Amino acid sequence: MEQKENLLIVDGMALLFRSFYATSVTKQFMYNASGTPTNAVQGMLRHLLAVIRQAKPSHTLITWDMGAKTFRNELFDGYKANRTAPPDEMIPQFDLAKEVMERFGFQNIGVAGYEADDCIGTISTRAAAFLPTTVLSGDKDLLQLISKTNHVWIMQKGYGNYKRYDEATFFAEMGITPLQFIDAKALMGDTSDGYPGVRGVGEKTALKLIQDYESIEGILAHLDELKPGIQKKIQEDLAMLELSRKLAAIHTSVPLEVDYDQCLYRGITNDSMDVVREYGLKTVERDLGL
Repeated sequence: MEQKENLLIVDGMALLFRSFYATSVTKQFMYNASGTPTNAVQGMLRHLLAVIRQAKPSHTLITWDMGAKTFRNELFDGYKANRTAPPDEMIPQFDLAKEVMERFGFQNIGVAGYEADDCIGTISTRAAAFLPTTVLSGDKDLLQLISKTNHVWIMQKGYGNYKRYDEATFFAEMGITPLQFIDAKALMGDTSDGYPGVRGVGEKTALKLIQDYESIEGILAHLDELKPGIQKKIQEDLAMLELSRKLAAIHTSVPLEVDYDQCLYRGITNDSMDVVREYGLKTVERDLGL
């Protein structure tokens, strides 16, 4: 396949949940004529159209989580155990979102047993040889995937606002490389994902340790150089540190196939306009001037 300009890879759940909670706090669920809430779907679509205007991708696809359980739950029972069930108004929007996105020409990709992050990691890694990629998400875990051919845009407040990361901007902010970010995450843990890392080690300490010693192996090889308090914390949590690194690392060899010809972005089509009207997506309809 000849080289194309850019593949936009979208973290579907991140956009859908962000869009839902942006309006649900004020109970703006935007029910259509059938009584189906559409706030998450409409917000997601508006975010997508906004990023396309800026990134100008030649190809697009959307990755999804496929159920609550993945291989990480087999590694650690507590993984994401603190997540609450989605609100009732969110539930009918999962399938609706995938249908609407498909009719807008976006490919939906998800693999049971893996997270959307793992699909993103696999696709961006494989595409590196022939197709530059941009990842859109609100999840900073994906920053570990930054490379010469893969940039990560983290959504900020409002539509069309992103913190754009490449290798240089990531290093300027963190003082470590994207791959080293996995070890930093293992040290500091992740409360939203439910794994503790080394108890008592926060982001600032974790980043400083990786800056000084490059990796977890480097830290352990120079443990006697650390302050006694940090030494004790690491020694007491060695097993959890090892496990946390496995949980923090995005899997980049998910068994999936991508038909890049099906990912070509063709703009707003008749089918796009039809699905907007069919499901009463009024704010999107106004945005598109229908």
